[in-house]
Amino acid sequence: MKSNKIALIAILLWTVTIAVIAWFFIRGNTVPGNDGRTAVVLSADERDLVLREMRGLLAATHGIMEGLIHEDMQQVAKSSRSAGMAVAADVNPTIITKLPLPFKKLGMSVHQEMDEITKAAESGKPAPELMKMLSGTVSKCVACHAAWQIKTGNAAEK
Repeated sequence: MKSNKIALIAILLWTVTIAVIAWFFIRGNTVPGNDGRTAVVLSADERDLVLREMRGLLAATHGIMEGLIHEDMQQVAKSSRSAGMAVAADVNPTIITKLPLPFKKLGMSVHQEMDEITKAAESGKPAPELMKMLSGTVSKCVACHAAWQIKTGNAAEK
Protein backbone atom coordinates (compact mmCIF):
# COMPACT_ATOMS: atom_id res chain seq x y z
CA MET A 1 0.00 0.00 0.00
CA LYS A 2 2.80 2.43 0.91
CA SER A 3 4.70 1.62 -2.29
CA ASN A 4 1.55 2.47 -4.31
CA LYS A 5 1.44 5.92 -2.68
CA ILE A 6 5.12 6.48 -3.41
CA ALA A 7 4.62 5.40 -7.02
CA LEU A 8 1.61 7.70 -7.36
CA ILE A 9 3.55 10.64 -5.90
CA ALA A 10 6.47 9.90 -8.24
CA ILE A 11 4.17 9.82 -11.27
CA LEU A 12 2.54 13.07 -10.17
CA LEU A 13 5.93 14.77 -9.74
CA TRP A 14 7.07 13.54 -13.16
CA THR A 15 3.85 14.84 -14.73
CA VAL A 16 4.23 18.25 -13.11
CA THR A 17 7.90 18.43 -14.12
CA ILE A 18 7.11 17.53 -17.73
CA ALA A 19 4.27 20.08 -17.82
CA VAL A 20 6.53 22.84 -16.50
CA ILE A 21 9.30 21.99 -18.98
CA ALA A 22 6.77 21.91 -21.84
CA TRP A 23 5.36 25.27 -20.76
CA PHE A 24 8.84 26.86 -20.75
CA PHE A 25 9.68 25.18 -24.09
CA ILE A 26 6.58 26.71 -25.69
CA ARG A 27 6.57 30.10 -23.97
CA GLY A 28 10.30 30.65 -23.65
CA ASN A 29 11.73 33.40 -21.47
CA THR A 30 9.55 36.28 -22.65
CA VAL A 31 8.00 39.48 -21.39
CA PRO A 32 5.84 42.08 -23.11
CA GLY A 33 8.05 44.44 -25.09
CA ASN A 34 7.89 48.21 -24.84
CA ASP A 35 6.80 48.61 -28.47
CA GLY A 36 4.06 46.03 -28.87
CA ARG A 37 6.40 43.17 -29.74
CA THR A 38 7.22 40.29 -27.41
CA ALA A 39 10.65 40.58 -25.82
CA VAL A 40 12.76 37.43 -25.57
CA VAL A 41 14.96 37.83 -22.50
CA LEU A 42 18.48 36.43 -22.78
CA SER A 43 21.82 36.96 -21.10
CA ALA A 44 24.13 39.44 -22.86
CA ASP A 45 26.23 36.59 -24.31
CA GLU A 46 23.15 34.72 -25.53
CA ARG A 47 21.75 37.89 -27.10
CA ASP A 48 25.06 38.50 -28.86
CA LEU A 49 25.01 34.94 -30.23
CA VAL A 50 21.45 35.29 -31.57
CA LEU A 51 22.21 38.68 -33.14
CA ARG A 52 25.44 37.28 -34.65
CA GLU A 53 23.39 34.49 -36.24
CA MET A 54 20.95 37.06 -37.63
CA ARG A 55 23.84 39.06 -39.10
CA GLY A 56 25.05 35.81 -40.67
CA LEU A 57 21.64 35.34 -42.29
CA LEU A 58 21.77 38.90 -43.58
CA ALA A 59 25.29 38.41 -44.98
CA ALA A 60 24.19 35.16 -46.64
CA THR A 61 21.19 36.94 -48.17
CA HIS A 62 23.50 39.62 -49.56
CA GLY A 63 25.80 36.93 -50.98
CA ILE A 64 22.85 35.17 -52.63
CA MET A 65 21.67 38.41 -54.21
CA GLU A 66 25.17 39.23 -55.46
CA GLY A 67 25.43 35.73 -56.91
CA LEU A 68 22.07 36.14 -58.66
CA ILE A 69 23.04 39.55 -60.07
CA HIS A 70 26.23 38.06 -61.54
CA GLU A 71 24.57 34.75 -62.46
CA ASP A 72 27.11 32.97 -60.29
CA MET A 73 25.22 29.95 -58.96
CA GLN A 74 28.29 28.72 -57.09
CA GLN A 75 28.23 31.92 -55.03
CA VAL A 76 24.49 31.53 -54.49
CA ALA A 77 24.98 27.97 -53.23
CA LYS A 78 27.99 28.88 -51.06
CA SER A 79 26.18 31.84 -49.48
CA SER A 80 22.92 29.98 -48.82
CA ARG A 81 24.78 26.95 -47.45
CA SER A 82 26.50 29.23 -44.91
CA ALA A 83 23.07 29.93 -43.38
CA GLY A 84 21.54 26.45 -43.64
CA MET A 85 20.59 23.94 -40.97
CA ALA A 86 24.23 23.09 -40.24
CA VAL A 87 24.57 26.53 -38.63
CA ALA A 88 21.48 25.98 -36.48
CA ALA A 89 22.72 22.60 -35.26
CA ASP A 90 25.44 24.20 -33.14
CA VAL A 91 23.15 26.42 -31.04
CA ASN A 92 23.42 26.01 -27.27
CA PRO A 93 20.39 24.09 -25.90
CA THR A 94 20.10 26.60 -23.04
CA ILE A 95 19.36 29.36 -25.54
CA ILE A 96 16.86 27.16 -27.38
CA THR A 97 14.86 26.67 -24.16
CA LYS A 98 14.63 30.44 -23.68
CA LEU A 99 13.24 31.05 -27.17
CA PRO A 100 9.45 30.80 -27.58
CA LEU A 101 8.19 28.04 -29.87
CA PRO A 102 6.96 30.36 -32.68
CA PHE A 103 10.37 32.07 -32.72
CA LYS A 104 12.14 28.70 -32.92
CA LYS A 105 9.85 27.48 -35.71
CA LEU A 106 10.35 30.64 -37.75
CA GLY A 107 14.12 30.53 -37.30
CA MET A 108 14.40 26.85 -38.20
CA SER A 109 12.25 27.34 -41.29
CA VAL A 110 14.60 30.11 -42.48
CA HIS A 111 17.61 27.79 -42.10
CA GLN A 112 15.74 24.99 -43.92
CA GLU A 113 14.82 27.33 -46.76
CA MET A 114 18.46 28.38 -47.10
CA ASP A 115 19.28 24.69 -47.63
CA GLU A 116 16.51 24.53 -50.26
CA ILE A 117 18.02 27.55 -52.04
CA THR A 118 21.40 25.77 -52.00
CA LYS A 119 19.90 22.67 -53.64
CA ALA A 120 18.00 24.76 -56.19
CA ALA A 121 21.13 26.71 -57.15
CA GLU A 122 23.17 23.52 -57.47
CA SER A 123 20.48 21.92 -59.64
CA GLY A 124 20.52 24.86 -62.07
CA LYS A 125 17.23 26.57 -61.25
CA PRO A 126 16.95 29.95 -63.00
CA ALA A 127 17.75 33.18 -61.13
CA PRO A 128 14.13 34.44 -61.04
CA GLU A 129 13.03 31.23 -59.31
CA LEU A 130 15.85 31.51 -56.79
CA MET A 131 14.98 35.16 -56.17
CA LYS A 132 11.38 34.17 -55.52
CA MET A 133 12.57 31.57 -53.00
CA LEU A 134 14.80 34.15 -51.32
CA SER A 135 11.96 36.67 -51.18
CA GLY A 136 9.79 34.13 -49.35
CA THR A 137 12.60 33.50 -46.87
CA VAL A 138 13.22 37.20 -46.27
CA SER A 139 9.49 37.69 -45.60
CA LYS A 140 9.96 35.39 -42.59
CA CYS A 141 12.81 37.61 -41.37
CA VAL A 142 10.51 40.63 -41.64
CA ALA A 143 7.73 38.79 -39.76
CA CYS A 144 10.13 37.76 -37.00
CA HIS A 145 11.50 41.26 -36.52
CA ALA A 146 7.94 42.63 -36.46
CA ALA A 147 6.89 40.21 -33.70
CA TRP A 148 9.95 39.84 -31.48
CA GLN A 149 12.71 41.82 -29.83
CA ILE A 150 15.73 40.49 -28.01
CA LYS A 151 16.65 42.05 -24.70
CA THR A 152 19.01 41.27 -21.88
CA GLY A 153 18.05 40.84 -18.29
CA ASN A 154 15.75 38.70 -16.23
CA ALA A 155 12.11 38.08 -17.18
CA ALA A 156 11.16 38.34 -13.51
CA GLU A 157 12.38 41.98 -13.44
CA LYS A 158 9.51 43.16 -15.65
